Amino acid sequence: MIGADTAWIIVATALVLFMTLPGLALFYGGLVRARNVLSVFMQCYAIACLMSLLWLAVGYSIAFGSGSTMLWGGFDKVFLLGVTSDSLSGSLPEILFFAFQMTFAIITPALIVGAYVERITFGYILAFSGLWMLLVYAPVVHWIWGGGMLSDGGIFGDTGVKDFAGGIVVHETAGIAALVIAFVLGARKDRSKPPHNPPFVMIGAAMLWVGWFGFNGGSQLAADGGAAMALTVTHISAAAASLSWILYEKIKYGKCSLVGMVTGTIAGLASITPASGFVGPIEALVIGAVAGVLCQIAVGFVKSKLHIDDTLDVFAVHGVGGIFGTLMIILFGDGSAVAQFGGVVVVGLYTVVATAIIVKALQLIMPMRASLEHEVNGLDLSMHGERAYEFNS
Repeated sequence: MIGADTAWIIVATALVLFMTLPGLALFYGGLVRARNVLSVFMQCYAIACLMSLLWLAVGYSIAFGSGSTMLWGGFDKVFLLGVTSDSLSGSLPEILFFAFQMTFAIITPALIVGAYVERITFGYILAFSGLWMLLVYAPVVHWIWGGGMLSDGGIFGDTGVKDFAGGIVVHETAGIAALVIAFVLGARKDRSKPPHNPPFVMIGAAMLWVGWFGFNGGSQLAADGGAAMALTVTHISAAAASLSWILYEKIKYGKCSLVGMVTGTIAGLASITPASGFVGPIEALVIGAVAGVLCQIAVGFVKSKLHIDDTLDVFAVHGVGGIFGTLMIILFGDGSAVAQFGGVVVVGLYTVVATAIIVKALQLIMPMRASLEHEVNGLDLSMHGERAYEFNS
């Protein structure tokens, strides 16, 4: 089965990269105004490139270094020192495991893009994303997936935190970071414009849905029945959440929207991510159906009650969805209540504090917010010298 495992994870690696490029770029790009769509594409693409190099340089070593402690993996695998084509990680070539995990390190900071689109400087994005991946994402990966303090034998005893594909590691960290940076950055001057290209949004969401089969199915790290079940429950949850979102929308507003339906898809995918290795189709149906309503309520809460302009609802969809799915493992997946709740709290508090420090420290040395003129005119032309359409709106 070693050859089959390797072949499947090669495919899964490509699928997860496909989630960011072009899936997430199209999904987010369609949601902003026409004058900012290229800036979103630029942000997603540049983050993918920068995270790849930082993961090679030190991120992988922090997360999965063999000289590990409870807090981090050390520096023994910087620039993949000692890793050859013959090195193994379980049944996989370690170089493939590195590449698969690299695609997760790409999409996690890319998810945060949705919180600050249309009003932030490009240089700040790159600096923040790089530091955040190394100081927040990579250590949390080690804590849960790399044998660190939240894994089996860690601070919660023999039963560590169960997070199959990243409900805490990816979605909670990205969602909370999004809320912090959106709060510090402040609201857009004009929030009245609707998404400029709903077809882009749908196409991007569809690509994310397909790519998620690699995200969750690949996290089994084997070509077996467990991977097939993870893929299947991922699909069921996404479908259920898509329909429950538009049903709730119809009840509230009298109409159901395309953008709403595909946002529900992402909510269902985020919610099943941590549980996809521990539940079956019926449980996935329940998780998805609840997520479509829960995350929609969270969208309204963040905007109306917290008054935070998390522009594309990263916290409400990814943060709330990831946390919800993590806690559902207690009910459906034989997870320890102490470990699951404890993991959510520990990672949540660390993410808030570390993200706030990074955001404020960078503000001391470089501009964070785009000028009012740039925001009004759009970031495409003002920051990148290009525009997507002949006539911006």
